[in-house]
Amino acid sequence: MEWCLDEYEKLVIRMNTPRVVIDNAVCPAATLVKVDSARKDGVLLEAIQVLTDLNLSIRKAYISSDGRWFMDVFHVTDGHGRKLDGRVIPYIEESLSTGPASRSDAMEGLTVLELTGTDRPGLLSEIFAVLSDLQCGVSDARVWTHNGRIASLIYITNEEDSGFPVAADSRRIQRIEARLRHVLKGKNDIRGARTAVSSSLALGIHPDRRLHQLMFEDRDYERVSSGGESCSPPSVSVQIWVEKGYSVVNVQCRDRPKLLYDTVCTLTDMEYVVFHGRIDTDGDRAHQEFYIRHKDGSPISSEAERQRVIQCLQAAIERRASLGLRVEHCTVDRRGLLADVTRTFRENGLSVARAEVSTKGEMAINVFYVTDAAGHPVDHKVIDAVRERIGTGILTVSEEPRPWLCQKRSDNEEASGVGLFSLGSIVKRNLYNLGLIRSCS
Repeated sequence: MEWCLDEYEKLVIRMNTPRVVIDNAVCPAATLVKVDSARKDGVLLEAIQVLTDLNLSIRKAYISSDGRWFMDVFHVTDGHGRKLDGRVIPYIEESLSTGPASRSDAMEGLTVLELTGTDRPGLLSEIFAVLSDLQCGVSDARVWTHNGRIASLIYITNEEDSGFPVAADSRRIQRIEARLRHVLKGKNDIRGARTAVSSSLALGIHPDRRLHQLMFEDRDYERVSSGGESCSPPSVSVQIWVEKGYSVVNVQCRDRPKLLYDTVCTLTDMEYVVFHGRIDTDGDRAHQEFYIRHKDGSPISSEAERQRVIQCLQAAIERRASLGLRVEHCTVDRRGLLADVTRTFRENGLSVARAEVSTKGEMAINVFYVTDAAGHPVDHKVIDAVRERIGTGILTVSEEPRPWLCQKRSDNEEASGVGLFSLGSIVKRNLYNLGLIRSCS
């Protein structure tokens, strides 16, 4: 009987693709996106990934499950805080129904390098210099730094005339890995460096999710003490609701793009299932509440596990925080371009806190978040000097820096702690009062 039930559940999942309803009339400030689907591992994360990949902002969300089914309701706006244009709604419906788009075709023929190690000023410049010296072109790259560590995914092409992907030459791969490992280790390595040819592309893992996994594996959530004043981490609490067998996670922090993706991604990769949840934003503040269990149905069972969840969620929130000044670099791509640009940063005392590198046709479109060598805000005179060397029309400051992550919270914020949502609010509001999905309050 158990075998039949398992096979039946699999059949239900295969036959019932997510049902998507998008309503642009109910709420005056946002577009409502409702997704009903059979419950399976990662289904919530897939829906959030589709929305964030379309550069939509999730202002509110209600998550609930009943038996074998999930119902998720998202209040979304475009990047400018406006309701969605009716012309794009059919495309969003199709994307949510079919799931996240595969990157396999776009990345065919590329070799993916995964790098982790101890961060230091100028490290990214050295990495790109090594790749240029080894005649490897960089098609795309994503770089995150957090808590003294660096993780990156670098998609490389072959600039030699062999016509074969880099991965086809095992000796060359070994040489690239050895050179990069030597650069990553440096003189002050505290945990060891890692270089590898990624299999994440073949497995269809989203690049942002893979970066979270790399930093989690590198234990960046273990805070390093410093002599100066430490930053206040995001406010995260975990409580046990014994009567219902849930662990209740509360998060309060500054709002930013893809915040919900980062928290749900971390819970999913730690093998927790979100059964109910509520997300709300108020100005620049975000409030999230999740009712979670292990995949086997059990709640968090020890203080050590509770503290680990708190640390990992705090790290996930901080990794993508936009430290520093955002600068955009757009020009015709050429051999050694990234090595030259990042060398100019290094020679002018700038450090890259985060980077997104991409190529479209013959154009290189790159975004860097830069600080000074100590991680402090950049002097605009330095930026002006760098722009003169690189080209004022090529390197532009795209926006003013966001509020600094390390700002101390006010006494009122600190006192409020993590008690914004009362225990049980999800059950009262999501399960028994689903009329909330037709409200913006």
